[in-house]
Amino acid sequence: MSKPIVICDPFPRSLDLMFTPEDRARLEDMVTLVTSDEERMPDAMVEEHLPEAAFVMGITPMPRERLERAPELKAILNVEGNFLGNVDYETCFRRGIHVLAISPVFAEPVAETALGMAISLGRGIHRSDADFRAGTEAWGLESNLDVTQLHRAPVGIVGFGDLAQAFLPLIRPFGGPIAVYDPWLPDWMIERAGCRPAALDAVLSASAYTFVFATVTAENRGFLGAREFALMPKGANLILVSRAAVVDFDALMDACEAGHIRAATDVTPEEPLPNPHRARTVDGLLLSAHRAGAIDAVFKRIGPMLLGDMDLMIRGLPPVGMKRAQRETVSQMRSMGVEKS
Repeated sequence: MSKPIVICDPFPRSLDLMFTPEDRARLEDMVTLVTSDEERMPDAMVEEHLPEAAFVMGITPMPRERLERAPELKAILNVEGNFLGNVDYETCFRRGIHVLAISPVFAEPVAETALGMAISLGRGIHRSDADFRAGTEAWGLESNLDVTQLHRAPVGIVGFGDLAQAFLPLIRPFGGPIAVYDPWLPDWMIERAGCRPAALDAVLSASAYTFVFATVTAENRGFLGAREFALMPKGANLILVSRAAVVDFDALMDACEAGHIRAATDVTPEEPLPNPHRARTVDGLLLSAHRAGAIDAVFKRIGPMLLGDMDLMIRGLPPVGMKRAQRETVSQMRSMGVEKS
């Protein structure tokens, strides 16, 4: 019996990044890989193998015309992580072709980074280190005049998807009340998780720490702006680890510069961030270079996720590990692609 054919065009990832040698051997035992020596697979090579392909791995352009030339296609396996505009989703839904993304593998490390950023932001750890190196450190109580503890502090969460779900077990031991804003979820799901559903303004105005996990959509671009930051209590902390486009970044810098709030972000409007750039000098803004999920051991979890879901689909079962594109929401997604890892 012939093995299923996989068009393997994994840019911006690579097979070596995603698979250990052992998992790579399992992959090659399970399927027939069609690969290219070039960074992106040439169109002619994609077209040659489409009629027999069971899977396409990557962000290869898959418009309706191509999908119609792929009668055996079971799934498009997006290893970049975001649902992008490279696929004719409606044709996939009509044909029963799964469009899947590996984004769940990044939930735990991103959640861990969000917690670390919050503690450093509230307690001033990164500022204390910088002062110490500059010889301007303060000691004891004098160094803690404007800090806030995370223990028992009211917490707000904006966006309650994979990242927030991974974050909950980390934040719960701190014992503070947790309010959640997510217009795409019913209240009972938030309540079942032990949190309080609330309107955005209520979350922002009542939280000492607000964690932004919301992905960017056609409806929420820049929805956290000057008005919203003004609602936050003076000295409150905002942690952004999803996408920069959900905030008005200039307004965020203004709020930090004015001393009204402190903020930490793993994402910026331009990546890499130009140098010089105003953000690099804003006091009260903790910066991270989109590194929250970029860990080799995490990338190696992509391989088992792909193997598990491909095995299920080959056996006629639905995938369970990767994130599935949903007909009702995928057209709203507006995330930009990531840089090569």
